[in-house]
Amino acid sequence: MDNVKDDLYYIHKIIGDLEIIIANTKGVTQSDLETNTILCDSVLFRIIQISENGAKLTDSFRLQHPDIPWRAIRSMRNRIVHDYGEVDLEVVYDTISHDIPDLLKKLINMK
Repeated sequence: MDNVKDDLYYIHKIIGDLEIIIANTKGVTQSDLETNTILCDSVLFRIIQISENGAKLTDSFRLQHPDIPWRAIRSMRNRIVHDYGEVDLEVVYDTISHDIPDLLKKLINMK
């Protein structure tokens, strides 16, 4: 069995997490996100995973794709991890609504 963990492997992991976020937040309002702690925790976990897998991509891959906001992805992860009790769910909701679908489209077009 081939267990190569190359850039394509990590892109597939990121795409999977993006798809899970989109599927589980379809039709969800910001208020829903704020009151459903299980959903909120799940979304935050997936965002952290996206960043962690993005950090495992090679530097050359990230440089070849400057249209992906790698630094912003890492920054959001850091805010979630280091300021968990103070995460601005308005920013998270905006990310879910706008940035995540856009990121998914870009990554799918990369494959």
